[in-house]
Amino acid sequence: MNPTTIEIIGTVCFALAVSHTFMVKKFQHIAHKYPEGSIGENFWHFMGEVEAVFGIWGAIFIGCYAAINGFANYDDAHHLILGVDRGYLDANGVHIKGAVNYLSGLNFTEPAFVFVIMAMAGTRPIILMAEKMIGIFAKIMPFGSKMSFYCAALIFGPLLGSFITEPAAMTVTALILLDYFYSSNMSRKFMYATIGLLFVNISIGGTLTHFAAPPVLMVAGKWGWGISHMMTHFGYKAAISIVICTIATALVFKKELQGDLEIKQKHDNYMVPTWWMTLIHLIFIAQVVILAHHMVAFLALFLFFLGFTTVTQEYQDRIQLKESLLVGFFLGGLVTLGSMQAWWIKEVLAMLGEFTLFAGTTGLTGITDNALLTYLGSLVELSDAKKIALVGGAVVGGGLTVIANAPNPAGFGILKNSFGDEGINPLKLLMGSAIPTIIAGICMWCLPNL
Repeated sequence: MNPTTIEIIGTVCFALAVSHTFMVKKFQHIAHKYPEGSIGENFWHFMGEVEAVFGIWGAIFIGCYAAINGFANYDDAHHLILGVDRGYLDANGVHIKGAVNYLSGLNFTEPAFVFVIMAMAGTRPIILMAEKMIGIFAKIMPFGSKMSFYCAALIFGPLLGSFITEPAAMTVTALILLDYFYSSNMSRKFMYATIGLLFVNISIGGTLTHFAAPPVLMVAGKWGWGISHMMTHFGYKAAISIVICTIATALVFKKELQGDLEIKQKHDNYMVPTWWMTLIHLIFIAQVVILAHHMVAFLALFLFFLGFTTVTQEYQDRIQLKESLLVGFFLGGLVTLGSMQAWWIKEVLAMLGEFTLFAGTTGLTGITDNALLTYLGSLVELSDAKKIALVGGAVVGGGLTVIANAPNPAGFGILKNSFGDEGINPLKLLMGSAIPTIIAGICMWCLPNL
């Protein structure tokens, strides 16, 4: 390994960003020492937003990059060159780009997609449709209405992610959990166990298809994986794990899940969307999913979608633009810093055996995005068995931390206020997801490929 100066700086910024996520509670406490509405309070509140962490450190890294390599490269006529693979050579003959050129070479399609799909999936027509589908599924569960609805939400919601994408499934399921379970007097232990289970189930629940889970999407085309391959090598194992983990968690907290489900109260002017409004929402989401690799196209569709929700605003709740933008900002920072980790991650992946690759990827996913890991793994020559181990470990570890899987910040942003002023503690989140991760790992590794 021979990292460049800028790669070392990128890794240091990445490590500091990970450390920052463990300190957000401290920053929130500092904010309370300043007068309400003051610059000091707003600054420290911003520093205490988990969704802002990687964006902040990504910006610091770009500042360092510009100080070393320049802001942008210019041609002989002093015209700015953007998105073109041109630059200058350092003393060792290594091709260098300016900071703007570096950013132009990165792919921010995934952060933009998560922003759009989260805003679309969090609308009233989609949530009500999901609640009805989960309610139907809950009727076949052999428990009381509250426990059955809990199990149905955490089984059906994540598995739905294989078809509407994981970010959409995370948004829908998290909002349903917020309305029916996180808004009542549930214990902190239950809340951490549930969010840990949610993150793990969403991460593995998107593996029934080859287009819904970000770590699968990164490699499916290159390796020729289709729906049949995903179902036989990952999907059925994920479904078994999700059912086992969800029912086990429900039984552990059966005292808190006893009784009838309390239907959330609607405000007086609440208007139920018509079937055709819901259908139009579904068409918009389907088109965005189809155009997931074409950022300009799905952003244009999103503008039309906002126009439709404005026309039908009586049947809509507030569109979650701020929350969705913060999640996009988080993922954008992760993309900016993530590409600088290739120098050490590729070396680690190349030297591991099949089981150590599976276990190592599961652990590494806790400190970096699982889609980044599978992408870097696709750049290394791997056997078919190692490919399965790499992707299996990446999806299994996707619930360990908020940065482990791209949809996690969406669920984090929706549920964090339920945890009070202290927010979601990263160590308690890790503890809450540990047992579901272990069970998912056992299923992925031990169950045979069909």
